[in-house]
Amino acid sequence: MERFNLRKLNELGVRKQYQIKNSNMFAALEDLNDSKNINGVWENINESIKTPAKDSLVLHELKQHKPRFDEEFLRFLDQRNQAKMQWLQHPDQSNVDNT
Repeated sequence: MERFNLRKLNELGVRKQYQIKNSNMFAALEDLNDSKNINGVWENINESIKTPAKDSLVLHELKQHKPRFDEEFLRFLDQRNQAKMQWLQHPDQSNVDNT
């Protein structure tokens, strides 16, 4: 999915450029007489919005997140689960110290 950097619209020059390109695209759509094919009309409207945005606004870069579970954490969980299983099988004092 494309995400545009809408903060660029706060800049006056970028906003004017986007408005002009957007109004030109919609003016071109008024001349189309394609009301019989609703999917074609929708595609034209969709492109009329995206094309000026691609020209005027830059795409917003999504941040890369670190994975929640790395190898070290998975090893810790495995050790914890093994200790718990050992304690459940033999709940005596020596297994309590291992948990």
